[in-house]
Amino acid sequence: MSIYTRERERAIVVGVIFPHQTKAQVDEYLDELELLADTAGADVICRIYQEREKPDPAFFIGRGKAEQIAKIVGEEKIDVVIFDDDLSGVQIRNLEDVINCKVIDRTTLILDIFASHARTAPAKIQVELAQLEYLLPRLTGKWRHLSKQYGGIGTKGPGETQLETDRRLVKRKIAILRRKLSEIDNQRKIQRKGRRDIFRVALVGYTNAGKSTLLNALADANAYVEDKLFATLDATTRVVRLSPTRKILLTDTVGFIRKLPHHLIASFKSTLDEVVEADILIHVVDISAPNFREQIKVVEETLEELNSLDKPTILAFNKIDKLQDRSLIYSLANEYKDAVFISASRGVNIHTLKEKISQMIDDHYVEITGKVEISNSKAISLIYKFGEVLDVKYDTDNYLTLKIKIEKRHLPKISSYIF
Repeated sequence: MSIYTRERERAIVVGVIFPHQTKAQVDEYLDELELLADTAGADVICRIYQEREKPDPAFFIGRGKAEQIAKIVGEEKIDVVIFDDDLSGVQIRNLEDVINCKVIDRTTLILDIFASHARTAPAKIQVELAQLEYLLPRLTGKWRHLSKQYGGIGTKGPGETQLETDRRLVKRKIAILRRKLSEIDNQRKIQRKGRRDIFRVALVGYTNAGKSTLLNALADANAYVEDKLFATLDATTRVVRLSPTRKILLTDTVGFIRKLPHHLIASFKSTLDEVVEADILIHVVDISAPNFREQIKVVEETLEELNSLDKPTILAFNKIDKLQDRSLIYSLANEYKDAVFISASRGVNIHTLKEKISQMIDDHYVEITGKVEISNSKAISLIYKFGEVLDVKYDTDNYLTLKIKIEKRHLPKISSYIF
């Protein structure tokens, strides 16, 4: 139970300027942190900056700066201090002792938002697993502000029970959640097997780039849309008809964000497998965001971590209706030759995007049917490695007849084995 009577908390955000950063960069990071705080239910009252060569092991920002923050906390009746960088359990404990206020870091804030927005059982399990894995090495700091009966942001989900104060019990709970996710993953693999004869396209992008809105525009669907970071966590799949003779399965996935922890990607594996198994990706970019280039880089780094960066990808610059300077479209069109410029909310150039998807399917993929010797294990292994077998028939003369969907660039690797 929260000890607060007000609906929203009052917060301070803290950014540290290290030698490789500029104040302008840290300002952009804190802009995003404020959006995260707003999504979680906090109003940011002020920002605190600190220049450091490296983090202070005990207080991250140093004891002197912590004491300055403590004074502001008392004067402004602040409920929570949010750091843009990850803190250790020791740092959280020491900061709370000096500041006398709840202290959380960026990842805890993101996990709190995930806990609030998880709607389905798989999403709730994934969030709880991510929370426990992140909290396990930080039990000292986290559990101290539970003992003070703090409520509000940063304490939603499994952290509210005393059960996890025992590390052994936390590890046991993590193992149970991993098993549950493995079962969900196997169920989803079975479901995806039934979709093999249809091309699968996944929407990826920075959080709040407009992926869910684009899903609705392409599929005439009604997926949940809200102008908030991480409004949706669950993968949503819809059938989209590109033409009278061609349809695809289009999946909306959880948004990516700067400093997305590795363990969080691992926890959401069963959801992000939709990205891994997609034939084509549509990378949705908010063209109106001042730092959209950095957002593109973050998404590409996350895709690389998922081993999906080399997939056929369409770059879709969204929210062109929000641009003040239209010349940006022309310069980006020269820079990204195959990009599409759209407004998902207004339906601008959606037909062009559909044509682009259809063209990419024709340019990159081919379906072939051929025979291979049952005894040729090397050939069969290569076919399954580079292509997707849609159908298998066992002939009486020791041959397999395979229907294969494969990228054209991989076709030479298997063509000599089939006839």
